[in-house]
Amino acid sequence: MVERTLHVNVKTAKARSNASARWLARQLNDPYVARARKEGWRSRAAFKLLELDARFHLLKPGQRIVDLGAAPGGWTQVALKSMGNRGRIVGLDLLEMDPIPGATLLQGDFTEEAAEAAVLEALGGQADLVLSDMAPNTTGHGATDHIRITLLAELALDFAEKVLAPGGAFCTKLFAGGAERGMLTRMKANFTKVSHAKPPASRKDSSELYVVATGFRGVDAKGASD
Repeated sequence: MVERTLHVNVKTAKARSNASARWLARQLNDPYVARARKEGWRSRAAFKLLELDARFHLLKPGQRIVDLGAAPGGWTQVALKSMGNRGRIVGLDLLEMDPIPGATLLQGDFTEEAAEAAVLEALGGQADLVLSDMAPNTTGHGATDHIRITLLAELALDFAEKVLAPGGAFCTKLFAGGAERGMLTRMKANFTKVSHAKPPASRKDSSELYVVATGFRGVDAKGASD
């Protein structure tokens, strides 16, 4: 249950642009932001994973989980809580993160082989689940932003296909559009089931959605080359 809060208006100042004022007002009036602070989550995005898990049952005790673009750590916190004292979780980001007891946090570029090797070493084996809530900095131009996040999601899929164990799952963020069709075709070839979802915690005015692929069966060489 999301608590209702009093609406707060934010005025612009010399050092604050209209865009930053709008962002600050949205943060101050967002019930998920307030709830995240109250419940100890590092970001409101934690609720998106909680809602995705409630629908798709992605998180299970004993799993090996990778959280790509993990900073500030909200998704890592959710995954860690779901595992109890079993399993391993590795968060990877270009940015340095404050420690999360029980999780391994790595700083690096997930597209580099060294980062991939470090993740597998920290996991102690192949991953059961790869999560990605990554998004590039937006330009405000819808078509450009859609293409940029699709490319980022494709790179996350590349990573997932290298580190996932058979039967594993992959969840990534996209923006609504059409550029992801080739990626979805590839996912359908390599996973048993591919689904779309927009969790309630995702802002209504946002074009973001999530693609959840389960039942990894390995890379289909034909599908990958098409």
